[in-house]
Amino acid sequence: MESNNTNKQSIIGFILIGLLFFGYMLYNNYQMEKYNEQLALEQAAEVIATQASEQIAAQAAAAQSQVAPEQAATPVVDPFIINAAEAEEVTLENDYLRLTISTIGAQITDATLKQHTKYAPKEERNELVKLFDPQSAAFDMSFYVKDGLKNVKVETSEHNFTLLTVAKEQDKQVATLRLPFRGGASIDFIYTLYNEQREERDYLVDFDVKLNDLAPMMANQTSIGVEWSNRSYQNERSYKNENMYTNLYYRHPGEVGIEDLGVSEGNKSESISTSVDWVAFKQQYFTSAIIPQSVNFTYADLAYKTAPEKSGYIKEYSMVAAVPYTPQTDGYKFDFYLGPNKFPVLKKLTDADGESLSLERVIPLGWIFSTYVSRWLVIPLFNFLSQYIESFGLIILILTLVIKLLISPLTYKSYLSTAKMRAVRPELEAINAKYPRQEDAMKKQQATMELYNKAGISPMSGCLPMLIQMPILIAMFRFFPASIELRGQSFLWSDDLSSYDSILDLPFNIPFYGDHISLFCLLMTVVMFAYSYMNYKQTATTQPQMPGMKFMTVYMMPLMLLFWFNDYASGLCYYYLLSNIITMLMMFGIRYMVDDEKVRAKINTKMANTKGKKSRFQQRYEELMRQQEELQKRQGGK
Repeated sequence: MESNNTNKQSIIGFILIGLLFFGYMLYNNYQMEKYNEQLALEQAAEVIATQASEQIAAQAAAAQSQVAPEQAATPVVDPFIINAAEAEEVTLENDYLRLTISTIGAQITDATLKQHTKYAPKEERNELVKLFDPQSAAFDMSFYVKDGLKNVKVETSEHNFTLLTVAKEQDKQVATLRLPFRGGASIDFIYTLYNEQREERDYLVDFDVKLNDLAPMMANQTSIGVEWSNRSYQNERSYKNENMYTNLYYRHPGEVGIEDLGVSEGNKSESISTSVDWVAFKQQYFTSAIIPQSVNFTYADLAYKTAPEKSGYIKEYSMVAAVPYTPQTDGYKFDFYLGPNKFPVLKKLTDADGESLSLERVIPLGWIFSTYVSRWLVIPLFNFLSQYIESFGLIILILTLVIKLLISPLTYKSYLSTAKMRAVRPELEAINAKYPRQEDAMKKQQATMELYNKAGISPMSGCLPMLIQMPILIAMFRFFPASIELRGQSFLWSDDLSSYDSILDLPFNIPFYGDHISLFCLLMTVVMFAYSYMNYKQTATTQPQMPGMKFMTVYMMPLMLLFWFNDYASGLCYYYLLSNIITMLMMFGIRYMVDDEKVRAKINTKMANTKGKKSRFQQRYEELMRQQEELQKRQGGK
């Protein structure tokens, strides 16, 4: 019985093995048939691709002189993508901006600013500023589509779009480029350039991406790649200055402040794993920025490489980012800002919800308090004056006078403090004579503080006015090299207030100084020396440490500024020249207004009325001195 069961089980086992083997043979034959069919399709596609490539190459050769060499390469031909047979270019322009768009990649290959020229001697300024180098400008959107059993990456920069329409109206021009897929799907790149005579609108290029019936073809993915790169020309006279103010900026959503890669003479890169609101390739006076309006970049890898001096370029920028994608996504909205770094213009740029993009912060205005001085005083006053006065040299003069008038109370207070110190000089000399030994230093300080308290003199009264003025000095230092309004504006012997004014080009380079002589810088240094010497003469008699500082304040500081500012904007040197001259005139005027004898009489009256009285500050100071003296005694006893 057991033998029969065993035989039955064996027979059943053999039958199952046979069925499995037979099924495997059927499946294997089926797979082989599919493989042969796929192989035949791929071979046919290769033949079609080769023929189409040869045809496109022949047709594009005639247009190669108009298309940049790197962009004129034959596009990749996929069996499921219908490439246009001939490469074309289309031009959109308004009163401010001229764009060249190539059908290869449907990307902007050139952006020319019609209101601005590259630096050259005034009579030779005829070359317009270009933000893109056609040989290096590249824009690409990449995603994956299903192709049978595999996913294929599509990169828009490798395909030749079809130029569908170019609609040119009075207030705008629209170019629509399409990349068709077999089966009726397509992707559209739509560029819109407005002509509303508003810089914040006319420098802004609307860029809409339409995904037409692509969802069924799209592979499983959560994002679409966006890559953008460009190489910036040297547009200014000084490579050193332009490179220092050329950087790559970006902003996180919801943040007021912005981030940058930092200034370097070499290469910089940074990977941002969080959302990014916009990315800007910023030059000294111009900016190219990409602004996603419908979504944010989910991440961004940013980098720049510094071009060598005398190459004609400043930096090579690159951005590799992504925008989110779902099967319901039917397109994206972007903006390109391609224009000057004008504070009022950039400040008006907003996102899709009407919130400020903070793009004006790419203009360096200083730090903390100096930023507020620039935003709320210097820039509004400068823009107001420029509406009524053509000469920017005169505008800077008026701006300097207004600022000096605003801080004149501080200047007066500083001088008055110096006058009071001169008035109590006999008492200070008596204290020094009473406590000549080093071990009596605390007693001398205590006696000096008591004298100051009786005379109504604050030791900080001379320093505070200078500290309060520091934000203004920093604001002006940052404002002039960043102000595009000064670019190309001539005054006296300077043909461009945004650059240095060379009156003599040297046949050699002086380390830290340069190969030229800037007259505004030279005059600023001479006047600063005169002011420093005058200031030293006034304070040397009241502050014993001043004689030891004479070399540093009177000679060394002006000499350092001569080397430092020789390559800076002549408008900045002109401002500091005026500032020092006006300050000297104010000091001479105050000197005649303030009678030292009357100051001495007031101090004597003050000292008589406050005899025996001590301020809280003096009481705390004396207690501190007493504690330190006791500590020294205990340490000496040990």
